[in-house]
Amino acid sequence: MAASKPTEKQENPRRNFIKTAAKGSIAALSLSSMATSAFAVDKVIKATETETPLVKVDHKIRSTPENTVWGYYGYDVPPIATVKDGDVVEIQAVNVAGTSARDPEAFYKTNNLPLDEQALDIIAIYKNPKREPSGLNGHMLTGPIFIEGAEPGDTLEVRILDVVPRSAYGVNSVWQKGGDIGDDVKTRENFIYKYTISKKKQTASFKEGVEIPINPFMGVMAVSPPPEMKRVSSIPPGFYGGNLDLKHLVKGTTLFLPVSVKGALFTTGDSHAAQGSGELDGVAIEASMTLTAKFIVRKDIHIKTVYAESPTHLIAIGLDPDLNKAMQNAAHEATRLVMENLGFTFNEAYSVCSTGVDFEVTQVVDKTFGINAMIPKSIFPGHEFKYWNA
Repeated sequence: MAASKPTEKQENPRRNFIKTAAKGSIAALSLSSMATSAFAVDKVIKATETETPLVKVDHKIRSTPENTVWGYYGYDVPPIATVKDGDVVEIQAVNVAGTSARDPEAFYKTNNLPLDEQALDIIAIYKNPKREPSGLNGHMLTGPIFIEGAEPGDTLEVRILDVVPRSAYGVNSVWQKGGDIGDDVKTRENFIYKYTISKKKQTASFKEGVEIPINPFMGVMAVSPPPEMKRVSSIPPGFYGGNLDLKHLVKGTTLFLPVSVKGALFTTGDSHAAQGSGELDGVAIEASMTLTAKFIVRKDIHIKTVYAESPTHLIAIGLDPDLNKAMQNAAHEATRLVMENLGFTFNEAYSVCSTGVDFEVTQVVDKTFGINAMIPKSIFPGHEFKYWNA
């Protein structure tokens, strides 16, 4: 396992996106905070050129063919980089929605889209794919990353410092048999959502009259399953994380993953600009992103399944091929989080989860269904929740 090598000099991803937006004649989107203030495009570019990074990035990982895997995780997948406990890592990811392996360039030509860095990465990956020999398929992913000090039984804390779009648009596709009511779809169609921003809104739209709020997040964040599971597809999520499609995992939130193998082997991808709970047609606004995350090995936390936290909520996650069982699993995890964090009895936690916790359908399209329980910290006024960005 070689240490990660320095990558070639890259432009600030925020600056790249703003320049792309300007070239595409759409309003510029400030990505450090999905900016709430609006400027002329040239002023935004000028300000971004001199902006000081908020955090020091220890490693930058490009979305090259060598750094991507096509749709799988496993204990024996060779790591592309080695990082230390506590390192901040910038990870590029691509989303291939709309394109095809047979002719990836056609999508950009047909839709008059630029061959920017992420598009060139997608084309290069398609020409040099790292497929799993047994035929497993799934998402185009970046990884895995070996985290020094992570051992089976530990917990990997992933602090999401930023999620930055790499282009000025995202894609949602509708196709026959796709999603929850795909039997009603007669023809395949791609919808290109272009981003725009003003003082009042940060949205994506494919036609006049619809504006979807932009909230970038990574659909897939996973550690390796245990060795006895060998290699698994990235399509269904599991206790190790993976294709959770949890729209709340935006900048400023944290994902906790149970470590099953030495080094954890973190992999990410399937990035989204926005998604509704349920992900009804099978995909979100699919878009290439750059994830900046801090990896922390927690020897003091021992968990059996993934969960998340935001400044305002604890987020329990229930998964199962049966939606009813996914709901029950979310209920068990929610009561457990309340018991462990607040010292409540089971009956007390059960009551709180019924009266103060919202259970949402995360997604119903990935073979294994997801339910997430949103536990508001505000309903426990006497308890101080320590959080890294509070």
